Amino acid sequence: MKRRKGRRNLANFDNLPVTTHVYELTAEERLCPCCGVERKEIGADESWQVEYLPGHFERLHHVRKKYACASCETSGENPRMEAAAKPESAIDKGMAGPGLLAYIVTSKFADYLPYYRLEDIFARQGFEISRATQSVWGGDVGDLAEPLYELMADRVRASHVVATDDTVMPMQNKDKCANARMWVYVGDEAQPYNVFDFTLDRGRDGPSRFLKDYGQILLADGYAGYNGVVVGNAITRAGCWAHARRKFVEAEKSAPEIAKEAVEQVRALYAVERQGKDASVEERLKLRQQQSAPLLDKLHEKLLVWKQQLLPKHPMAEAINYALGQWQELIVFCADGAIPIDNNVSEREMKRVVLNRKNSLFVGNPRGGRTAAILASLTSTCRRHDIDPQLYLTQLLTNLPVLEASQLPQWLPDQWNSNQAARRNGLQSLATQTTWSMGFA
Repeated sequence: MKRRKGRRNLANFDNLPVTTHVYELTAEERLCPCCGVERKEIGADESWQVEYLPGHFERLHHVRKKYACASCETSGENPRMEAAAKPESAIDKGMAGPGLLAYIVTSKFADYLPYYRLEDIFARQGFEISRATQSVWGGDVGDLAEPLYELMADRVRASHVVATDDTVMPMQNKDKCANARMWVYVGDEAQPYNVFDFTLDRGRDGPSRFLKDYGQILLADGYAGYNGVVVGNAITRAGCWAHARRKFVEAEKSAPEIAKEAVEQVRALYAVERQGKDASVEERLKLRQQQSAPLLDKLHEKLLVWKQQLLPKHPMAEAINYALGQWQELIVFCADGAIPIDNNVSEREMKRVVLNRKNSLFVGNPRGGRTAAILASLTSTCRRHDIDPQLYLTQLLTNLPVLEASQLPQWLPDQWNSNQAARRNGLQSLATQTTWSMGFA
């Protein structure tokens, strides 16, 4: 049977650790079949393979030696005994190490594996960890990481622009699952954190509580629940052109000509955004005022004309009314170059919540929803900064139990990533200097 040739252009192939296997002829095989003299090595053929070695469990046996004064004990004095210190556990008196906890959290909230699937994976590796135990451990990690989560939330509220969205998060109830909600608040580039918030319903109390001290720009869809907090906090509300465009696409069959022209106008707005993608805030604002503003004026006139041509209950009329009703919010981006044209950044985060919901179905109670919000905030922010969440969480859970409050900002994902990069650069620089000093360069 002919074997297919494997592809060798694997990403990061050269960064993988190497284990070398050397294959040699036996002493008998080295004998020349012609003259019987032992053949000499003249070279080697090399080939490469990428192998996967499954993870494994390991028991760590901690032995704390105790010490006491024999002299004091002999003389009848009360001897002072002292035991050697060992690292603090992430979970008090828990048997799970930080690496195991990090793996469970990463699997659940970065890879979207529900606990029951992890239970089967662990069993195949020779150790049973029930889904109930994993759930308890996840709650413990959430409690431990809550101060860091609150710090991230405070940083998000310091953003010039906060993007937000929400989706259903079913929660177990006596008779049937209740429709709780999961919200996301995405900070801007100056405060690069994605923070989730769990609430028991979609009432405006959730956004009002989270945004209680916020007073800048809120980028959101047309949900009316934001109105109260926007007015109360003097927030500038920005609309989403992706939502507006979607309304026209959904009503396309009822009025294809109108839908086509409306979508083309929105596409022209996005073409301007592509031009200013790498521009500064000031340059992008100037570009929008020169090119986007006339397009918006033209589209607004057409929307008013189309509205007069259609019956109020016509599907396309509903799309037009959505755009006109959100018009002030939809044109805010032309007054500030820092405001995105749409809310896609938060919608992408909601899609990850939906994927997790599809696999895990529901949260068990309000504490479970709070835990999900905390841990999803950490893994989502890691993804935003291209951080390996397993590595980050392992180091975080190793150090968090003994951190002072003043040290907490160092463990924000972006700060941790910068510190790691600086440390790597320092080690590389030291290695280069050592090489030069030894005369090998």
